[in-house]
Amino acid sequence: MNSYTQKYVPELHTSLMPTAEIEGFLVRPGLFDVHGAMMLPVGVNFTVHTHYGTSCTLLLFHRNAHSPYARLPFPEAYKIGDVYSMIVFGLDIEEFEYAYQIDGPYEPENGLTFNRNAILLDPYARSVAGQRLWGSVKSGSYHARVIRDVFDWGDMPQSSRTMSDLVIYELHVRGFTYHPSSGVTHRGTFAGLMEKIPYLKELGINAVELMPIFEFDETMNARNVDGKKLLDYWGYNTVGFFAPNTSYISRDEYNQEGTELKLLIKALHDNGIEVILDVVFNHTAEGNEKGPTFCFKGFDNKVYYMLTPNGNYYNFSGCGNTLNCNHPIVRLLILECLRYWAVSYRIDGFRFDLASILGRHEDGSPLNNPPLLELLASDPVLRNVKLIAEAWDAGGLYQVGKFPASKRWAEWNGRYRDSIRAFLKGDFWYSWEAAWSISGSGDLYGGFYSDNNNNYAGYNSCVNFLTCHDGFTLYDLYSYNTKHNEQNGWNNTDGTDDNRSWNCGAEGDTDNPEILSLRFRMIRNACTVLMCSRGTPMFLAGDEFGNSQYGNNNAYCQDNETSWLDWSLLDKNRDLFDFFKFMIEYRRKHPVIRKMLPAAVCGMEPLHTHNVNAEEVHIPRDASTFAISFAGYNPETGTDDLVYIAINSHWEDVRITVPELDCHLGWYLSVSTWGDGQGNYFYPEGEEVRIDREFIMHPRSVAVFTGREYM
Repeated sequence: MNSYTQKYVPELHTSLMPTAEIEGFLVRPGLFDVHGAMMLPVGVNFTVHTHYGTSCTLLLFHRNAHSPYARLPFPEAYKIGDVYSMIVFGLDIEEFEYAYQIDGPYEPENGLTFNRNAILLDPYARSVAGQRLWGSVKSGSYHARVIRDVFDWGDMPQSSRTMSDLVIYELHVRGFTYHPSSGVTHRGTFAGLMEKIPYLKELGINAVELMPIFEFDETMNARNVDGKKLLDYWGYNTVGFFAPNTSYISRDEYNQEGTELKLLIKALHDNGIEVILDVVFNHTAEGNEKGPTFCFKGFDNKVYYMLTPNGNYYNFSGCGNTLNCNHPIVRLLILECLRYWAVSYRIDGFRFDLASILGRHEDGSPLNNPPLLELLASDPVLRNVKLIAEAWDAGGLYQVGKFPASKRWAEWNGRYRDSIRAFLKGDFWYSWEAAWSISGSGDLYGGFYSDNNNNYAGYNSCVNFLTCHDGFTLYDLYSYNTKHNEQNGWNNTDGTDDNRSWNCGAEGDTDNPEILSLRFRMIRNACTVLMCSRGTPMFLAGDEFGNSQYGNNNAYCQDNETSWLDWSLLDKNRDLFDFFKFMIEYRRKHPVIRKMLPAAVCGMEPLHTHNVNAEEVHIPRDASTFAISFAGYNPETGTDDLVYIAINSHWEDVRITVPELDCHLGWYLSVSTWGDGQGNYFYPEGEEVRIDREFIMHPRSVAVFTGREYM
């Protein structure tokens, strides 16, 4: 029983009695302030709204049927303002599906595209019917189901972690476990992901970012290329914002869709892992003028989409249409959607795809103070929920470092990705940008700022990443000079050309041991820098054991071995997995990397860049080698927390010095991506190698030193 039902239960049996009969069904005016369809003890309440529409009809279908068995027009007496609401008595939610038809003017040049015959999905549908079998062709229209929201979360507290304490692991629910090598029972599902929780705990991450799990139709725009069926695999074309993707459920959950997902989220929380959802409020699967009408176009095309003066669709999303996010009606829908997922699914955070669209006016122009962003930032239900922006869009609006309402929002740091990728492969002229990025991107986000309202600024606004779903995997970043997207069917014209990658001497697969050794060293370099950078690290699932997409940097349509994680690589590259584990744990043990600590007793500055001579704290504009130091006093251990990371992107040895410390303190080598020649790339606490003033940085390598009392 949900909160709305509890609110009205005392009156349901005594006052909510039928007042009329429509098509043989007993009905009465419903609960106008409850959007969507809700089960009641006496029947089902249906509430929907349209601004420009002139009438509304409720359609009832038998399960899996294409034609309705009942059509119930809403009487005018069942309307307040633009809202239609009706309780239909005696309905068993397990026996029907529902949809709507809206009549109204058809004036495309004015943005009005009503079609009284179009079957429309409830914008607030909690479950979309007919979507459970992955890859099967759907009927062309979408029906909704009414669900029972009966999950008991108990007294599970909301996470109190700050952004900078997270290590985010981005994954695709299906691709994570669908490969036969995953070894799970329920491949490609929420249950399959749950089976991998022990693995996630061993790896050490404490947040998963799930690529879209809102209902989408993977068969939309399906096509065959070279005998392979390509699908909308990633899921960035949303069909239903309030409904979980039922094809990610391992078994039928009629009228309880979402239970398996909730069990997964609870299990992740019980194991200390937060859940962040990748959400797409920049466009929908209805597309442009040539796209289908199955929901928003039929309810209020002019309200829900950004339209040009002649009624066409603005396309700031690159997908045909753009959601009209700052229209009051759309703002309300987005707010209610996020509240629903935060309350009913206990989601810890949201990453907003192409988030700059959320700050555009109805005419497409950027707003200085976007109402939607302020609304989400100040909403009391979302108070402690993490909000992460992909601070750009396909219309050229790039807002990294200046996303509106930044004191509440974190950002994917595209500058971090670009500058670190470039510097690590030898583009020395990016040294300053790389140094700023490792230090927390203070030039973009300012200094440290915090308050009791969970506001973010400084490095709490910064999500650092080198890889994500969109682009090369980390292994491919050092295996390919150029993208290889031929199998996508667009003659390799899709996907970005700005990869800043390097194949280390051979394009793609090779058995050359020297090239392979260099590739894995470059991966270790990337991992070390990421985990030793101030901000929130994020990496793509499979990077920790060398997963490859064979050079495809836009695998959005590849539901096959290209995108599925090959878990056999975990055994093959176990040493790489162990390295990732160590670096994640090293970051956890050294809070000075993550946040500003009280001043170090030894007198070291809290944060500095260093030239090859550590006493020189200014680096050349084209430095090929530099270091960053973090220093502070850790009250939990009662000792100074001192970390020194040195990066040599040059192809020759470089002699460096480490900073001088008090006589009772010394530097110990904790990480060397070059290794000791015996397969050791890191040293657990107590086994580190003591370093005097000088150290030889071997070509293209990274070293991490820990300062502490002499052993």
